[in-house]
Amino acid sequence: MTKTLNSLSEDEYVLVRSTKKAQIADLDEEALIRLHTRVRRARNKFVKVYRRAGAEKVEAKGARGTGKSANIRSAAKAEIFEGALSRVSRQLATASRQNARKLKDERLALARKDAPSFSEIDTGPGKVDSPGKTRVDTTRESPGRKKYEASSIAAGARRQAKKDKR
Repeated sequence: MTKTLNSLSEDEYVLVRSTKKAQIADLDEEALIRLHTRVRRARNKFVKVYRRAGAEKVEAKGARGTGKSANIRSAAKAEIFEGALSRVSRQLATASRQNARKLKDERLALARKDAPSFSEIDTGPGKVDSPGKTRVDTTRESPGRKKYEASSIAAGARRQAKKDKR
């Protein structure tokens, strides 16, 4: 591991060091997204280099397994960046959850503030003197509705009679 870390260029090493837990603990969500993108691109680069070099060596070596084993350095670099990416992803998920929770709490507080509470509502006599006419559901009294319900009841009775015959 240290041998592979020593083989990284200065920019790559700085990128890996910036993904340490102490470094990313203070970053906000936007900075973590930018760091995540940089680390993911570096990881993809080394995976691509590893796969291409391995594919080129397959023909010369005669087998896929031997072609890949000759390309250990790129695989180790890809593995380092994979670990760095997982650290950043974990921290990004935590920051996203915290931001989402904070945003939800703000929206709920705003909704509570705008909504009237029942203690503020005056329960005294209103302007209307009579309670008003209660509304009665008249949809069941229409001839079309009666026919529809009778048809439905008859169909159910026919189904039941058919089952009883068996």
